[in-house]
Amino acid sequence: MALVAARSPISTPAREPRRFLNPQDGCWHVQITQGETHVSGVDNEVLTTVLGSCIAACIRDPLARVGGMNHFLLPEGDGKDRNAQRYGVNAMELLINGLLKRGATRNRLEAKLFGGANVLAGLSDVGSRNAAFAEKFLRDEGIPVVGGDVRGNRPRRIQYWPFSGRARQLAMPVAESASVVERERATVTATGRNNVEDGNDVELF
Repeated sequence: MALVAARSPISTPAREPRRFLNPQDGCWHVQITQGETHVSGVDNEVLTTVLGSCIAACIRDPLARVGGMNHFLLPEGDGKDRNAQRYGVNAMELLINGLLKRGATRNRLEAKLFGGANVLAGLSDVGSRNAAFAEKFLRDEGIPVVGGDVRGNRPRRIQYWPFSGRARQLAMPVAESASVVERERATVTATGRNNVEDGNDVELF
């Protein structure tokens, strides 16, 4: 099966996320931060991330039991940014191609989307535009969205088990939420793209 043809101006390898054994649940936790992508078929591996206006796509092949997560800040770059992984087009292609290389079949892929909150006051609706981009990308690629939680106005902490497809959304303390927003604001401001054109624990099966 052919891999997804790259459409982004830059296609660079994904950075390796931090991985550690969590003694509380005995699982390997992989922390996905902005610009990172990880694919796994391990039954005791949990992918985790924290999102404000950013999007995380969790895509898997339920038959092959392989899945992964990305984390991106903006839909597209300008072709000159060395950190192309922070942009949605590159991040989605890296994730899908990574799944196919690990034995996933394209017509069995399904997705859960998280993030895209409008948390950056004073900037364009970065979160809503990110969510719209991700939904359109998956629709154009023929990958159904079977769950998740996007938009709104609060940051999210996400846990995703790629082997089973289980996902969990966790409430975040106010102080931690504020730090997420400030990190994203600093990154968006640094890109010079301020105007982008284009208290519960919830199980999301």
